[in-house]
Amino acid sequence: MTAFFHRLTAYRSLAVLLGSFALLAVVTDVASVPLLQRVVTVLFINLILVLSLQMFMGNSGYLSFAHVGFMGIGAYASAVLAMPVDAKGAALPNLYGFLVDIQLPFLPAVLVGAGVAALVAAVFGYPLMRLSESAAAIASFALLVIVHVVLSQWGELTNGPRTLFGVLPYTNLWTAATWGLVALVVAYAFKQSSLGLKLRASRDNIHAASSVGIDVVRVRWVALVVSAFVAGFAGALWAHFITSFSPGAFYLSQTFVILTMLIVGGPRTVSGAALGVALVTTVHEGLRRVENGLNLQGTLPFQVVGMTEVLLAVALIAMLAFRPGGIVQTREIASRIRKTPPQGPHETAETRGSGHD
Repeated sequence: MTAFFHRLTAYRSLAVLLGSFALLAVVTDVASVPLLQRVVTVLFINLILVLSLQMFMGNSGYLSFAHVGFMGIGAYASAVLAMPVDAKGAALPNLYGFLVDIQLPFLPAVLVGAGVAALVAAVFGYPLMRLSESAAAIASFALLVIVHVVLSQWGELTNGPRTLFGVLPYTNLWTAATWGLVALVVAYAFKQSSLGLKLRASRDNIHAASSVGIDVVRVRWVALVVSAFVAGFAGALWAHFITSFSPGAFYLSQTFVILTMLIVGGPRTVSGAALGVALVTTVHEGLRRVENGLNLQGTLPFQVVGMTEVLLAVALIAMLAFRPGGIVQTREIASRIRKTPPQGPHETAETRGSGHD
């Protein structure tokens, strides 16, 4: 009965999140404000990216800087494959001959882009998963740098450091919202799966996990590949929304924002990741409006530059200092509004709460 109640609570949490984000999409669509639609569309794309990071980082305990790099790989691969032939001639004059005449529909191009990101993670991720947590974090940052350099210098495929243009605008509000809701379901299913349970077991006690037969390196590697696929999917959606971009969009600035969303919300829960995306997006957009208003009105005798990033960094430091587990730390959101079930004869408060992580 306890296991059944824990499973029911997880589904309640998923229902709350799905209903909340679906309502956000409906309200945004009804409001018909172009700026709001743009912000909410990017919010759903960031939701997919943050959930991909939560699937790996939240369950394994490994800090990863490379997921924004996987996002960039998915964006470029999908953009090139879905771009019209005449647009390729203008945007990528030196493109390889076998790619010139290829134009895939939107969804196949997005899936292939996500697959390429997963392939890169599969090739380079296995050695990283053999490292300790701190060494793996540094190595993942090195992988992000490598991906950025390749995207910046591979002129035949990415147009180098210049802006790639001519990408078809397939992604709209409801496209991003639909796949964002799907990503919530996938993240919850991943957490409840045997792979997610093995990941958390290795995170909490790697020696105990190994002693019961869990191949820790392989489990972490598979989780990295799956999460890289989701990150590449988010990048492909973003590419077909923004339609023109350069490699700088997939580097340190985006990495900082995505990590802030996850850490502020709570990396160990899907609810925390989703809440962090909504909260940081709201604060980020509000601060940016204030910064632009101050500059346009000349309120201060100098131009305000970087205020948004500085205040987000301060908020991140404060969160790490006073609430390192994030807003939603170990239990999903629905477990905070439920009534406590009666304890069995062999059940304690600790065992009752352990099933939520």
